[in-house]
Amino acid sequence: MKLVIVESPTKAKTIQQFLGKDYKIESSFGHVRDLPKSKLGIDVEHNFAPAYIIPTKARKTVSALKNEVKNANEIILATDEDREGEAISWHLAQVLDLENSKSEARNSKPIQRIVFHEITKQAIEEALKNPRDIDIRLVDAQQARRILDRLVGYKLSPFLWRKVARGLSAGRVQSVAVRLVVEREREIRGFEPEEYWSIEAMLRKFSNDQYEFTATLVAKDEKPIPKLGIKNENEAKQILKELEGATYQIANIEKKETKRNPLAPFTTSTLQQEAWQRLRFSAKQTMATAQQLYETGLITYHRTDSFNLSKLSLSLAKQFIINTLGQNYWPGFSRQFKTKSRGAQEAHEAIRPAYPDKTPETLKNNINPQQYKLYNLIWQRFIASQMSPAIFDSTNVDIAAKNYTFRSSGQTLRFDGFLKVYPMRFTETELPPLEKDEALELQKIIPTQHFTEPPPRYTEATLVKALEKYGIGRPSTYAPTLSTIQERNYVEKDEQKRFRPTDMGEVVSDLLVQHFKNIVDINFTAKMEGELDEIAEGEKEWVPVIRNFYEPFSKNLEQKYKEISKKEIAQEVTDKLCPQCGAPVVIRLGRFGKFYACTKFPGCKYTESLANSGNTSLGISCPKCQKGEIVTKRTKRGKIFYGCNRYPECDFALWDKPINKTCTECGSLLVETKRKQIKCSNPACKNSKAESLQKPEPAV
Repeated sequence: MKLVIVESPTKAKTIQQFLGKDYKIESSFGHVRDLPKSKLGIDVEHNFAPAYIIPTKARKTVSALKNEVKNANEIILATDEDREGEAISWHLAQVLDLENSKSEARNSKPIQRIVFHEITKQAIEEALKNPRDIDIRLVDAQQARRILDRLVGYKLSPFLWRKVARGLSAGRVQSVAVRLVVEREREIRGFEPEEYWSIEAMLRKFSNDQYEFTATLVAKDEKPIPKLGIKNENEAKQILKELEGATYQIANIEKKETKRNPLAPFTTSTLQQEAWQRLRFSAKQTMATAQQLYETGLITYHRTDSFNLSKLSLSLAKQFIINTLGQNYWPGFSRQFKTKSRGAQEAHEAIRPAYPDKTPETLKNNINPQQYKLYNLIWQRFIASQMSPAIFDSTNVDIAAKNYTFRSSGQTLRFDGFLKVYPMRFTETELPPLEKDEALELQKIIPTQHFTEPPPRYTEATLVKALEKYGIGRPSTYAPTLSTIQERNYVEKDEQKRFRPTDMGEVVSDLLVQHFKNIVDINFTAKMEGELDEIAEGEKEWVPVIRNFYEPFSKNLEQKYKEISKKEIAQEVTDKLCPQCGAPVVIRLGRFGKFYACTKFPGCKYTESLANSGNTSLGISCPKCQKGEIVTKRTKRGKIFYGCNRYPECDFALWDKPINKTCTECGSLLVETKRKQIKCSNPACKNSKAESLQKPEPAV
């Protein structure tokens, strides 16, 4: 009997369908060995030797596998093909006393290691024909990552407990992710909106009084006007004055065909990004669903940063496109895409359907709705990647008015190409038939006030994209990183499901930036990822890499224990006195944010929520009473709003955050919405979206 060991029962069940009665497929249920949770588990004095244990939950599985090994003539390890999968195979070889594992077991049995990128009959049979040894280089790379993360987590977390608050943690990748969120939030807070104006002309042909179209002012004296070129209302009015009495005549018409090529098939990163954008799946949800699809043999391996596609998959895609959609949807060649991500090493092929001819509709009744949505996205993206480009007819029209130039653009879809399978947003704008030198009739000219907007907060998609861009982490780490920073209460999601840092997240990030720069330095962390890649390629030994990191880190940590006091990090002095004992009150930082506390603690246990005490001034005078100033407040339920500090004498209040600028139309305060858009606070003003602003009930 031949024993095949994989990680999961679902994967085992799928593979069993392809192999005969001579094979028995068993599952390890993930890792069978790990570092202990109760202690560091690394001997830093002796080449960072890890003290692996068999976790309690894995002991029953290991015992059962040992019994299966006794009855097997041949053992085949078929765990995933990346570093994590290679490490699982190595640990299995160790605990089951198998050969080719650097084991000193006396009664070892021979093993084979097979890898495959998809769980199909052909792939499994091909893998069985081409077994190999366990790749110790991949094992070393995974082991080095695990040890690095353990050293950072188990050495730095107690420091945070002692200096900030209990229950905190630090991590090599998670701390960089938190820093990105914190720095983006500070960009937003420090952003000063800059005013600018645009000018549009509503025009029509003299021969056709029904069809109007819009043209935007783009140049003066043949020199382009930049986006922020018209800085204020006075400049806009000056241009309108200069345009008085102007004739509008077509100066140039440019018609051309434009093509839009399909996107590459998915990698782990782009799948997580697109699943968030289109399906609102979190990274964790996407990876869990992809795991199910992979283990049931519907898609290829889902932890990859490669765009490669097998020749067979390309052939099947071509066949499907021609037979189902028509010859004109096949571009005449198979597309291969180059991998762009830094240090792409993990797997060998992009994420695609294992059977391209299995359309989503044929599977709809056999998989759950979440699996169907993700499979549909993967299938569409792969098929579209091999289709003809979409073709548009584009027209640009330049219109002269005195020494100014306006431009109007039109675009119509001529051939949908890959968009037939993978819809993407585009705008169709049709212009009337126009001729060079033709005079046009001006209907009206429209000046519009705008304000620049701050960079948006990170979403699941954009934070994953940033991590990949900077070379932080690898495909298998994105989802757990995003989950961890939320579970640790370092970041939270706002009403638009975008990440913002908590008070704790900002304090911890600032502490690490100031005192442990390498831990949160983007370039340093990316360099470490590069060194892990070099270990996987056999170019570096893992022990020196760990030592070069740990020795300066440990020395710095020891010094910081002596230098930093808890008070300077987690305590702020106030002018408040304790209402219970009269002692000074300070602002302290707990795991879930800031709060007021008596300095006589633990003798006096007085505490008070920061949200219910005091209000932050925005430095803006109240436009209603002209005596007070606008401050940040909270309702009884904790929702933030903005109101006059003379309440109840003055009941002025807004939901949106005011900025210290007034509307040019009505003179009311301008506000910044939750979506970071600037508008007038007066609902009756044309510069407002006319939303009814209900006055929030102030907290008592």
